[in-house]
Amino acid sequence: MITKENEKFMRRCIQLAKLGAGSVSTNPMVGAVVVYNGNIIGEGFHKRFGQAHAEVNAINSVKNPGQLSKSEIYVSLEPCAHFGKTPPCADLIIEKGIRKVYVGCLDPFSKVDGKGILKLRNAGIEVVTGVLEKECQELNRRFFTFVNLKRPYIILKWAQSLDGYLDKDFRPVKISNPLTNILSHKWRSEEDAILVGTTTAERDNPHLDNRLWSGKNPVRIILDKENALDKKLNIFDNSQPTIIVKEFDVNEILNKLYHNNIQSVIVEGGAKTHNLFLESGLWDEIRIFQSDEMLHCGTKAAKIQGSLVENTNIGNNKLLIFRNIIS
Repeated sequence: MITKENEKFMRRCIQLAKLGAGSVSTNPMVGAVVVYNGNIIGEGFHKRFGQAHAEVNAINSVKNPGQLSKSEIYVSLEPCAHFGKTPPCADLIIEKGIRKVYVGCLDPFSKVDGKGILKLRNAGIEVVTGVLEKECQELNRRFFTFVNLKRPYIILKWAQSLDGYLDKDFRPVKISNPLTNILSHKWRSEEDAILVGTTTAERDNPHLDNRLWSGKNPVRIILDKENALDKKLNIFDNSQPTIIVKEFDVNEILNKLYHNNIQSVIVEGGAKTHNLFLESGLWDEIRIFQSDEMLHCGTKAAKIQGSLVENTNIGNNKLLIFRNIIS
């Protein structure tokens, strides 16, 4: 039986895992805590792709290693059972004699996919699965989409007026406020790539970086069928990788991104590009900053679809987040 205490420790794993956002792709975000006599004596998370996994960092943080054989470990994702960039975490847990393992959710990656749990159980270790399973799956929705659907997780993002316009009289107008601008740059730091169409690249001349937030800049993906964009635009400043995509079929675009190991992409515009994804049904989230002002005319934002999962006020903007219920 899964107890409230089990859930408390798994929530800490999830908190820790989120600290790796934007740094571990194409690996999943994972957090782990070591518990002795009801108290956390070690904790860790996967900090960067290619570096030590959460379980290793948690175990190494324990000040008294002698307590490990009488401890339990909580992990938000099934411990790996294969050699990759690092040795198998399941082997380390067995080596340290940890008596019980609590797992948030299984890892669908073919080289793991239940093998980590099987290895632990074959070693005589008790394994409890499904602790806050939905929350742990939600944490790594990008990873699960990439592994299971063989495509990146797709976030459509735009700012619109109260009456649903992106600009006024087809000319740029400020809709976001300083707080939502910072949040936009935080989001960019958490995704592998950012995508815009030809018109947005030409008209707005964006940098598509996250200069208002720390962390790595996303890879810039530009839809340019004729490869005719002016090479003096900011997107060609060599400050971060830029990929030009000539395909305008969404399946072909996503296949190209998948084979470039891009696990997630935030699509920032414009309306034609958003509609390209919406009409294909290939999207996962819509994030909209909506102002409290009416513009009355201009470029109409894409028609909102999906299930509303968040409605938050941020200054004079409202943040609306929708999920694609069939993705």
